[in-house]
Amino acid sequence: MVRADTFDSLFDYATALSMQPLPKGNRILIITNAGGPGTMAADAVEKAGMEVAELDRNTATALRAQLPQAASVGNPIDVLGDADPKRYMAAIEAAQADPAVDAILVILTPQAMTRPAETAIAIAGALDGSKPVVASFMGGRDVMPGRKELAAAGLPDYESPERAVSALKSMVQYAAWKERPPRLVTRFRVNRRRVERIISRRQRTGMLQLGEVKGKDILGAYGFRVMDGALAGSADEAVEIAERIGYPVAMKIVSPDVVHKSDLGGVQLNVASGEAVGDAFDLMMLKIRKRLPSAWIEGIYVEQMAGKGMEIIIGMSRDPQFGPMLMFGLGGIFVEVMKDVTFHLAPITEAEAIQMLKATRSYAMLEGKRGQKGVDIAAIASGLQRISQLTTDFPQILELDINPFIVGESGSEPVVADARMTLAPLFGEEKNNGL
Repeated sequence: MVRADTFDSLFDYATALSMQPLPKGNRILIITNAGGPGTMAADAVEKAGMEVAELDRNTATALRAQLPQAASVGNPIDVLGDADPKRYMAAIEAAQADPAVDAILVILTPQAMTRPAETAIAIAGALDGSKPVVASFMGGRDVMPGRKELAAAGLPDYESPERAVSALKSMVQYAAWKERPPRLVTRFRVNRRRVERIISRRQRTGMLQLGEVKGKDILGAYGFRVMDGALAGSADEAVEIAERIGYPVAMKIVSPDVVHKSDLGGVQLNVASGEAVGDAFDLMMLKIRKRLPSAWIEGIYVEQMAGKGMEIIIGMSRDPQFGPMLMFGLGGIFVEVMKDVTFHLAPITEAEAIQMLKATRSYAMLEGKRGQKGVDIAAIASGLQRISQLTTDFPQILELDINPFIVGESGSEPVVADARMTLAPLFGEEKNNGL
């Protein structure tokens, strides 16, 4: 799909794509009879991310023999204001033969000696179909005879050089897309049966909101690293779990009625002793019951502390028409204030996952700049691919968030610090109580 942002662009792109062959690269040659529009076209080419072609030495030598001494044989090729049709023909023929040129833009402005109609006929006659050629005949009524001849010859013509360059960019992008390597979607070895059992049980009971505990069970089955932990129903049980998994530990309230646990005092980190675990359990339960007396509290999850790293968010939301839409963003202010997130439909390849990261304004932070260490970008891409596989395998999952996903330096394994999921009801039933 080639995206057009306006109706004018839509028709501009369609005209070029339907009338001209696709370019083999992004090196553009400009032919003009006026220096100003030629310079504007060259600037537009560079702004569009394409290259202003460098003519082969033999091409320049051949042009010097056919054009006036004052003409420029660089790029743009300036055939001068008094150019007749033969000069345009010579420039086009030389450009078509030059292996350093992928596409050609021909500009004509109305001057005292300009013959638009004859020039258009000469341009069309010089084309050999080897490379895309677009024109920009500028000047309104004065060049209308030439524009009519271009249309009759099936040669795209645009009112301004910038619109012509934009059309060429659409052709370059489409050509690159067609030449892309085959999509290779990685399939990871996972424990699909475990996930099937969890989802089936929850759908049968109508408990469609999966919190951290079951969410991590599912993610662990699909190869995500989750820290060792267990659900405690009492202070003594919390101490036993902490002693087993080792200090320090993190403690989090488990309740379907508590979404933002930290805002209500439902999270304690770096708890380093049995006494501190018992006290934290009692205090957290007291705070939650005081602030949300009607909340159903299943217990407190006691878990090993994850190492330090950058906090990011990855997830999925299932669109009714397009299917699972993957999401990536940095945590904190980058998501909440800057809205710096990207999306991609599943299934996704590794290259597409990395492109998601590069599409964010905060990608430089992932790479590491100005003495700051970067994080393992390949590991983030792998996480997105695993979510892609999970949500493609199980259309019952409507939403999924891993927030935060803690990513360290290259070679380290990311950790799921928190997660939640929403399942589709069976037979349209809207039962979603429970965790």
